[in-house]
Amino acid sequence: MTTGSTDARPPAEIAEHDEDPPTGDPGRPERWRWLRHEWTLAVLGGLLLAVVLTWPTMRHPASTIPGDIGDPTLQAWQMAWAGHAVLSNPTGLWHSNTFFPETHTYAYSDTLLGYAPFGMLGSGFEAALVRYNVMYVLVHALAFVGAYALARQLGAGRLGGAVAGVAWAYAPWRLAHSGHLNILSSGGIALCLAMLARGHGWSLRHGYRPERRRPGWALAGWLVAAWQISLGFGIGLPLVYFLLAAVLVGAGGYGWSWWRRGRRPAFGRRLLVANLAGGAVFGAVTLLLGLVYLKVVDLNPQAERSLAWTEMFSPPLIGFVTAPADSWWWGERHAAAREQLSWPPEMALLPGMVLLALAAAGLFVSVFPARHRVALGLGVLGTVLLGLGVTLGGDGDPGYLTLSKHLPGWDALRTPGRMMHWTSLLLAVLAAGAVTVFATAVRRWSSRGWVGFLAPVVLLVPLALVGLEGVNRTAHPVVPTPPAAMRTAGEPMLVLPAGGAVDLIFMLWTTDGFPRVTNGLAGFEPVTQAQTRAATAAFPDPGSVAYLRGIGVRSVVALPGWTAGTPWEGIANRPFDGLGITREEIDGVLVYRL
Repeated sequence: MTTGSTDARPPAEIAEHDEDPPTGDPGRPERWRWLRHEWTLAVLGGLLLAVVLTWPTMRHPASTIPGDIGDPTLQAWQMAWAGHAVLSNPTGLWHSNTFFPETHTYAYSDTLLGYAPFGMLGSGFEAALVRYNVMYVLVHALAFVGAYALARQLGAGRLGGAVAGVAWAYAPWRLAHSGHLNILSSGGIALCLAMLARGHGWSLRHGYRPERRRPGWALAGWLVAAWQISLGFGIGLPLVYFLLAAVLVGAGGYGWSWWRRGRRPAFGRRLLVANLAGGAVFGAVTLLLGLVYLKVVDLNPQAERSLAWTEMFSPPLIGFVTAPADSWWWGERHAAAREQLSWPPEMALLPGMVLLALAAAGLFVSVFPARHRVALGLGVLGTVLLGLGVTLGGDGDPGYLTLSKHLPGWDALRTPGRMMHWTSLLLAVLAAGAVTVFATAVRRWSSRGWVGFLAPVVLLVPLALVGLEGVNRTAHPVVPTPPAAMRTAGEPMLVLPAGGAVDLIFMLWTTDGFPRVTNGLAGFEPVTQAQTRAATAAFPDPGSVAYLRGIGVRSVVALPGWTAGTPWEGIANRPFDGLGITREEIDGVLVYRL
């Protein structure tokens, strides 16, 4: 395909080769031609597909949340807090309104800091829910666009790119993480790789072509990678090490080519500057965020993850062909297989049966050269072996535990199965190569006879099949609304009952004004929180009142209807006379003012 004026390809294009006919209508006015451009259609199609395949997320976005009333409420609060802090007090970003009186509390979990600009839109509880639901849809759309762009840049056709995008963004294993927005937010991985490959004029299909270098795309790739890291190290850290390895391999290959040929290969000063500048930003973001997390561990030694966590979450081999319960197509069919998994949410890792079949075909029939297919196949094998964790060879060393022992920060990645991000992306690229050959063959076949009208239907078969595997049965529970009593209580406050998953709901409730609360839930428990819970088990009594006053708490909000089975059961009947406090009941909720 040529790139003349009739192709109407703007500089923003990532793809560099395919056999598909050019888009656009030469007779249409130039100012409207972008509406039919490949990338406009890819983005719009990705958004529409995301709404459909995440449905019913957008049915009641102001009252429900996908997954469960647990981690999603935490992440809705995280986005809201980031936007609030950046607008009101950027220097206090890391010291959130939760876990009072602790500091650096925003870094107790993957922060989703990169979503701070979205957190600036709207305010309050309902806005936090709507924002989360919209972002839940958008992360799927970005994953599709990222994988589509990567497959196209590497040399696949449009249909191959679409199959790769759908297969990666809606892989069955992702349905187990419907409540983990930080895990689903991986679109930046594929997108930054596509941009970096584009910037360096490189593809699987054609190798390195200096004339196709685009320094601006290389810089953009590094910036997208930095943004991906800002969403959390849970899936971002492997990207750091992958890019570091890619830089070392690329530099080594460049030096080898220079030495062997006796002359310096084409690279370009502008591309070098773009890499240095972009790499510096990427490195700085990684380092600064890493320092914050190290500070948290320094203040809370119990936050450091032992290798026992990795051993607990290491999946057996059967997990890689087992779908989670939320899969519409495979969920019930794989119920017996899931019973063999000790923790299905992290061990049901099916990338898609259709994807596995297409990727297997891609090892033998593909637009990509044989050596690159072999490399992709080895990459799939390597990431699967890492994903097995300690179940590889009995102890995972050599394997995942080797990385945990020797790579800084890797020991915090307690769930080896999340390497499936990389496994399924490699499978998607392999599948894209095979589908591209298939699409070319169908077009040639359709041009030779009266059966040509069947070609569109035949071409849609692989796309429809990978899409069906992504259909969900995800629950969308209604989130309890914050009681009016919380708006009348002075802060800092304690909300009872405290401890456990209920604290995640309380954190979300604080998005109405962000009052400071002692409540909070993370992957570890700060010392003061355990002390507060123990000291207030008999509240209200002289000891608990004195303790709360001592740490600066001004009020206690108690929800009697939520206290069954907790130390605060029957709190409404506990006397409070003579303690120097007052109590007010608002719609069944008790507010104690200290």
